[in-house]
Amino acid sequence: MKALELTEERRDTLRGHLQTLFATEFDEQLSAFRADDIIDLMLRTLGPAVYNQAVADVRAHLQVKLEDLDGEVWVEEAP
Repeated sequence: MKALELTEERRDTLRGHLQTLFATEFDEQLSAFRADDIIDLMLRTLGPAVYNQAVADVRAHLQVKLEDLDGEVWVEEAP
């Protein structure tokens, strides 16, 4: 599997959230460099588990839809 990567826009948004969190909750100014390190750590440690859970959730959802496919689109043939 390829490494999980964020768009620059998403990374900027997360960086801002982290900096705000540290400022309000811990009274600490978090530099962009340190915020990026935390984001990278979270991507490495939590990213694969979250990704795999999302894939499993989608698979389960699609399986339910496939099992109900006959009920949704089946057309009775004329005798």
